[in-house]
Order: sequence, then C-alpha cells, then structure tokens
Amino acid sequence: MPMNAQYRGPVDLPGVIPVFPLPGALLLPRGQMPLNIFEPRYLAMVDDALRDGHRLIGMIQPDPAHSHGGSDTHPALFKIGCVGRITQLAESGDGRYLLELTGVARFRIEEELKVLTPYRQCRVTFAPFADDFVARKGEQAVDRDAVVNALRDFLKANNLKADWDGIENAPNEALVNALAMMSPYGSAEKQALLEAPDLKTRAEILVAVTEIELAKQRSDGDPPLQ
Repeated sequence: MPMNAQYRGPVDLPGVIPVFPLPGALLLPRGQMPLNIFEPRYLAMVDDALRDGHRLIGMIQPDPAHSHGGSDTHPALFKIGCVGRITQLAESGDGRYLLELTGVARFRIEEELKVLTPYRQCRVTFAPFADDFVARKGEQAVDRDAVVNALRDFLKANNLKADWDGIENAPNEALVNALAMMSPYGSAEKQALLEAPDLKTRAEILVAVTEIELAKQRSDGDPPLQ
C-alpha cells in the first residue's frame, strides 16, 4: 500500500518508538498487517501515534525463552521487530480501533525506556536494516519455483485453495513476504523469517520450515496446521 510518508533510510525514522508485543505476529517491510485494537493501553498507543504525526508502531514478539523474569503484562522481548505506519484506521463503534499497518523497516532494540505511558517504548536502531528501505531488493536471487512448489504442497496437504492468478502475478518480494506473514508457524519460526538477512534467505527458510511441517504430518498423522 502506498504511504503519504516517504522513508528513504534509517535517518528518516525516529529513534524512540512505541512497541506492541504480540506473539506470532510477523510484519515485514511493505507488508500489510490488520490489527483489532481493544486494550486501553494500546488504544492510547494508537491515539499517541496519530497525535505525534509519525503514525508508527513497532511490532515485536515476546521472547518466551527469556521471559522467566518478566510478567504476563510485561514479557521479555525479542531484540528485532518491524515498525509499521498506520495507513488505515476505522472506529468500530464499540470502543475498538480497526487498523492496518504497512511495514516500513526492521529495527533492533537498544534500550527499553522507563516511561509514564501505559504502553512500552524503546530506543531502537534501524541502521542494520538499511536494505529494508529499498523495495524489491534481492528479488532476482529468490528461487521462486521452490517457494511456489512448497506452497502448492502445503495447500494440497491441508485441503486449501489459493488465488493462483494473484500468486503468479505477484513480484518475488510481495510473494515471499506475504506467505511468511500468513504462515501458520510458531514464534521461533516467525522470528527466523523476520531476522533473515535477505529475501533469498527468507524464502529458503520459508521453504525449509514448510517441508519440515509437511514431513511431520506425513510421518505421525498430525492434523493440519491451524
């Protein structure tokens, strides 16, 4: 989705952003993520993001491996997430926001700040992910056939259908990132997809994880992934 704001590099983004910890949520650059916001702290976060003009929210996963010292409301976080800009917003009439984030770039947390806001804020750097600002970078290196074949096998194994016309017309970046974001895999797999150094590696991880899950289904008779 086109954005009114243009981000050409890390210096175009603020150094402090609000973060929204959400297990299993994967936002990638130029991907779209719908969100249903209903908790008061995150309603306040959206209000503040709109008020300050940046309209930015950092999506990040809680890190269960390091959450032993945290709490249900303040879990430990993975160090890498992706910031998105609010590009659509609607009020539901019952106190919720229905919004869509468009991914801008990944970030690394440098420090979580002590703040008075009900939501969490972090000092972050976008410098390690300068390539995220270049649309479709590395597309030519993606093994598109492998991605499409893995998708076809997954759909067949789970009795699902797809819009093949849309898939065939999608550029490699849009295809790989959309499939990664929609994938039904766990937090660890989603984080690996997020942290992939380039599009080619992300595609390879996506194919590998899909093949592993399909092999598990064939070997132990597990029900289809939910």
